[in-house]
Amino acid sequence: MKIEGTYTFKAPRDRVWQVLQDPKVMAQCMPGCEEMKEIGPDQFEATMKVGVASVKGSYKGKLAIKDKRAPEHYVLSGEGAGGPGFMKGDVAIDLEDRGGETVLKYSTDAKVGGIIAGLGQRMIGGVAKMIVDQFFKKVEEFI
Repeated sequence: MKIEGTYTFKAPRDRVWQVLQDPKVMAQCMPGCEEMKEIGPDQFEATMKVGVASVKGSYKGKLAIKDKRAPEHYVLSGEGAGGPGFMKGDVAIDLEDRGGETVLKYSTDAKVGGIIAGLGQRMIGGVAKMIVDQFFKKVEEFI
């Protein structure tokens, strides 16, 4: 399932980078995140409650920040499993400075399986984009 898009922050790239690298901010901004703890440098375990249509459930998973090139690029790698199925993927995140604002570009090719995969890519893709937008709107509060 391919998901990509952009989001513009009204802040300098260095500030956006700093906020996106803060695990406490990430935990507060991720919709459905119940717990996130650091298990190593740039490595985290998380528990999330996510629902897509009538399929709802808790997921336990791991996140890692890889391929960092401050303040312009990193990859957020994640995998999680729960009753409704599993999710796994890497999200490439690129930050571009545009005259005092920052354009964030993201791209992933996520793998989804189990009951949740039966909902169809169009529905899952739409919900995923909605969750991503909610995340970035919440990040704005910390910038």
